[in-house]
Amino acid sequence: MRLLFVCVGNSCRSQMAEGIARSLGHDAASAGTHPASQVSANALKVLESKGISTEGLYPKLVDDIDWQSYDKIISMGCGVSCPMIRIDQDWNLEDPVGQSLEVFEACAETIEANIRSLPP
Repeated sequence: MRLLFVCVGNSCRSQMAEGIARSLGHDAASAGTHPASQVSANALKVLESKGISTEGLYPKLVDDIDWQSYDKIISMGCGVSCPMIRIDQDWNLEDPVGQSLEVFEACAETIEANIRSLPP
C-alpha cells in the first residue's frame, strides 16, 4: 500500500511513520505544510534503535508531493489544514518535538500499531 503521512514540520511523527511503514513493506513518504530544516535527532534515534533505516529521510513540503498517487493520506494529528489534498485518517498524535526520547519511543509504538491495523 502507498502511504503518505502529513503534518506541519515533517520532522518527528511523520518521519517515524515513513520509516516504520517502509520497514513493514509499504511504499511510504512523508511531508509537512511547513517543513523543518532537519529530521529530529530523537526520531532518528528511535528508528535506528528498531533497526529501521533512516537513509533518505528529510523534511519535504507537501506541495511537492504527488499526493493523488497514494492509497491513503494520514495526518499525524497536528491540525494540518491541507484544503487541496484529501486526508483519509487523522491519528491525533501529540507532537513529541522537544520532548524526551521516551516520549518519541511511545509515539513510535503507537504509529507502528496504527500502521499494522490498517486494512490491506
